[in-house]
Amino acid sequence: MKKLTLVALISSLLLTAPLAWAADQAPLKIGVMAPVTGQWASEGQDMVNIVKLLADEVNKNGGANGQQIAIEVADDGGDPKTAALAAQRLVSSGVTAVIGTYGSAVTEASQDIYADGEVLQIATGSTAIRLTEKKLPLFFRTCPRDDDQGRVLAKHVQAMKITKAALLHDNSSYAKGLAEEVKTILDGTGVQVVFYDAITPGDRDYTTTLTTIKTKAPDIIIFTGYYPEAGMLLRQKKEMAWEVPLIGGDATNNKSLVDIAGAEAANGYYFISPTGPSDLTDPMSQKFMAEYEKRFNTIPSSVWSVLAGDAFKVLVQAASQTEKPTAQNLAAYLHQNLKDFTGFTGPIAFDQKGDRVGDVYRLYRVNPAGTFVLVP
Repeated sequence: MKKLTLVALISSLLLTAPLAWAADQAPLKIGVMAPVTGQWASEGQDMVNIVKLLADEVNKNGGANGQQIAIEVADDGGDPKTAALAAQRLVSSGVTAVIGTYGSAVTEASQDIYADGEVLQIATGSTAIRLTEKKLPLFFRTCPRDDDQGRVLAKHVQAMKITKAALLHDNSSYAKGLAEEVKTILDGTGVQVVFYDAITPGDRDYTTTLTTIKTKAPDIIIFTGYYPEAGMLLRQKKEMAWEVPLIGGDATNNKSLVDIAGAEAANGYYFISPTGPSDLTDPMSQKFMAEYEKRFNTIPSSVWSVLAGDAFKVLVQAASQTEKPTAQNLAAYLHQNLKDFTGFTGPIAFDQKGDRVGDVYRLYRVNPAGTFVLVP
């Protein structure tokens, strides 16, 4: 009887062990480092919402290669010092990969921390050129680079038959780098840069700067900073009754710009950006945006959170095709095997630096209703 009982017990353990292992398998931990608070909070909150919604769908359908995905969120507040602490927390929590973040200087403060911790990082709104020139093997980004953006921005300025331009940035890594790219390109054309300087982000009054620029009589103001300051510049330019056009870069692609400026002041504002949430044409993308709106009663405020969704999707694709989803194995797949993957914002592939391949920029204009409209 004792022998039979022992045999039955061993048989029972052998039969149930694989099932117990599957149930107890540790999830694949993916971090989201985003500005959940601070001046870019709308971006960060949308990033988190999109990634969590996508993770819920993947987990409901069995996970990535049978492995569930756990999302760890760290708020970087849009601040480099806070980002360094957030990165340390995510590394300590055992994440394999991190999505984020939005600002270039904020991303740069975290790069070495993730590299030292052997964590794969996919930035979503950080376009500064030098981020991928460091050749960190575990660093990628789903957004394009500033040199691509500078080329496209300068091209559209030239197409407007401009002869004199004022160039304004905010001294951030992103804005200053983009301004330098645009200036270098324009200096080799017939467009004269008659003003080149910076404003202080977060200030409430830019009329002194605008008044100084006005004395230079530019045909256009090119602003390479972020949407809160662009909104203030538009509003105060309107208060001065100055009708000079303003054009900006992709960091102004946020519907909060119209809230800050007012629809009347924002009317006619131009910016270049990857295609926004309401202009995505792929049926898969449109279906997801409808699901997002159903869950959160709004669509994402800009394309940057959508690019976080693209980052999540390529990570899941890599994990699904990798026997053991370590950071190194995932990175190898993204570098070598990911070709024309269908993302929300179009085909996705990466070069050996971790930069996204292909041209994703389009020209937008704000109409009288305050809506962002693609310019044909």
